[in-house]
Amino acid sequence: FEIIAADLQPYSSLETFDLSFNSISEVTTSSFPIIHLNNNRVTFMELGCFDNLSRTLLVLKLNRNRITVIQPKTFRLPQLQYLELKRNRIRVIESLTFQGLDSLKSLKLKRNGICELKDGAFWGLNEIEELDLEDNNLTEVTKGWLYGLKLLQRLHLSQNAVARIRTGAWEFCQKLSELDLTYNQLTRLDESTFLGLNLLESLYLGDNRVSYIADRVFTGLSNLLTLDLRNNEISWAIEDSNGAFSGLEKLNKLILQGSKITSITRRAFTGLEALEYLDLSNNSIMSVQANAFTQMKLKELLNTSSLLCDCQLRWLPQWLLSTRFEHQVHASCGHPAWLTGRSIFSVAADNFICDDFPKPQITVQPKTMVALRGRNVSFTCSAGSSSDSPMATVWRKDSEVLYDAEIQNYSRVRGPDGEFVEHTTVLQIHSVNFTDEGRYQCVVTNYFGSNYSNKAKLTVNELPSFLKTPMDLTIRTGAMARLECAAEGHPVPQIAWQKDGGTDFPAARERRMHVMPEDDVFFIAKVKSEDMGMYSCTAQNAAGTISANATLTILETPSFMRPLENRTVAKGETAVLQCIAGGSPPPRLNWTKDDGPLAVTDRHFFVAGNQLLIIVDAGPGDVGKYTCVMSNTLGTARGHIYLNVVLASNCNPLQKSFEEDGWTTIGIVIIVVVVCVVGTSLVWVIVIYHMRRKSEEYRMTSTGQDTSHTYTANLYIAISYKQPWAIVGQNTGRNSLHLMNSTMGSLSFS
Repeated sequence: FEIIAADLQPYSSLETFDLSFNSISEVTTSSFPIIHLNNNRVTFMELGCFDNLSRTLLVLKLNRNRITVIQPKTFRLPQLQYLELKRNRIRVIESLTFQGLDSLKSLKLKRNGICELKDGAFWGLNEIEELDLEDNNLTEVTKGWLYGLKLLQRLHLSQNAVARIRTGAWEFCQKLSELDLTYNQLTRLDESTFLGLNLLESLYLGDNRVSYIADRVFTGLSNLLTLDLRNNEISWAIEDSNGAFSGLEKLNKLILQGSKITSITRRAFTGLEALEYLDLSNNSIMSVQANAFTQMKLKELLNTSSLLCDCQLRWLPQWLLSTRFEHQVHASCGHPAWLTGRSIFSVAADNFICDDFPKPQITVQPKTMVALRGRNVSFTCSAGSSSDSPMATVWRKDSEVLYDAEIQNYSRVRGPDGEFVEHTTVLQIHSVNFTDEGRYQCVVTNYFGSNYSNKAKLTVNELPSFLKTPMDLTIRTGAMARLECAAEGHPVPQIAWQKDGGTDFPAARERRMHVMPEDDVFFIAKVKSEDMGMYSCTAQNAAGTISANATLTILETPSFMRPLENRTVAKGETAVLQCIAGGSPPPRLNWTKDDGPLAVTDRHFFVAGNQLLIIVDAGPGDVGKYTCVMSNTLGTARGHIYLNVVLASNCNPLQKSFEEDGWTTIGIVIIVVVVCVVGTSLVWVIVIYHMRRKSEEYRMTSTGQDTSHTYTANLYIAISYKQPWAIVGQNTGRNSLHLMNSTMGSLSFS
């Protein structure tokens, strides 16, 4: 069938032209000034086909056609307010498909088989308030295809295959007041599922497969008035939750029909102070804890014929009577047998007794555990019941049922007369990994209801292992030292550094140390000789500790730690020439005399690594320029000391007799004491004990002879320039000496 535009020219004042139920197969740019095209065979719409109607058309219905593709910008109808494309064959809606519909209020795309909505599919619908996508094949809700719907108030997604609502999905449509997600495949409501829907008033989630509701999932829905959760698997939200509906301060109507609820805890409806209508129909409710409904302003309540009329239910008929619910509630006993079928209002208070416990009672709780990755763990849970009703168990992890878990169950009869049945369930987890971490709980159920164990936490740890280890490093003074260290483990290990087994870093005190956790790098700026040592990187977590070492070597050119000083000694005395060297590696020291080799005799002593040149019994031949040459791999340094030997100014009257008798050398004792002072260089104490006999007297007595000897000790000290020692006293004849140092104390020699 073909429509010719010329045939329509006489109808210049036409307002409505209904061509429904025809066989029209094509629409061209010149076909219609005004159009209704329901129930035709339209498969394609040419670009601009509705341009002639752009100024006047308000409603356009293209329902029940064969449209498969809508080209972007097909609808350039700025005045159009209602567009229906229901029951076509559209599978994919591309970006910008509806651009040009600036005034559109309502768009209905029901029953098209839509399986994909591209990002920006509805961009340009700046005034839209209602979007109907019911009965399609959408699998998820994302912010990409909702982009631009800033005024959208009603979104209908019922009867799709939505299994996931991505985080941030509602970012661009935060004015939603009604959201229908019934008859989909949602299994969980995560904490971020409804984030951003602060103005939502009606939320329909019935007939999904929801078995997990995160804590605080409804916290942001402070304006919600109606919540429909019928025919889901959320019995635990009522039976084992403390405030699953917290945050719904204004909620007026809650539908929990057919949710397999068997018991209601005292805190099940915490936070629902404004609730008036609570639908608990089609639930086999057997027990209601005391005061479970007292905080609400209910006008409608429950109907059940399965109540466990024991002592815990004694409060309910009294409360219902006091709140005048007795004519609206139909509640009768299902146990014990002698009360079965009787209304709870006809049972005397004394007959609500607890002489058995048909509902399972947890007797052994699963225990919190910490395990190393790869180990096997097991959780054990036991429950008892006085009923012969078979008990079944399931395990949950983080409130989600473990369907494929390895579980062992066994029961045994206990009690003198076998009146008590104990059921034990064991959950086995082999080779645990980090994904196994969580809170595990067993649920034991029989005909009379369910009971929930405590939640046992499983923590999986892994010993730290190094990803990067510090390497030995040799650098010059003044450079930047860079040591790397990184480790992995579970929980994430903490990295710490030590120097020479301690935490006292010279670089830290001087603010030259920098740690970059993001880059796993440890820096020491402008290194000094005192930074040299062994650095240890330690990685520690709850599973254990590991460490790796690296040696930092500082290279330093040779230098004189103390200025060289010229020496003048009396003839026959001992001369000590000091050349205290610094540098890294420690420099080698050599001595020369008068720019030539030093002729070493038995009067020359080299101690402390050649840093001290000691000349005993100095004479005129020892006068001259002594050069200290020190060198390492970085360079060489030279210093000069001039030694002068003079005649003694005060002559000893016994000197001649001494020379005639000759020198008697009693001994030369060299004591080298090496003391390591923290933060300073080595301390050398060299004692040259040169004793000369000054006199010898022979005293004859009638019983024999007695000889007394008197000696003079000369003491020479070579020490660190930072820790000077002082001679406090010298005793002649007693061979004793006392030294004092301001830092280390004192030393005595005798």
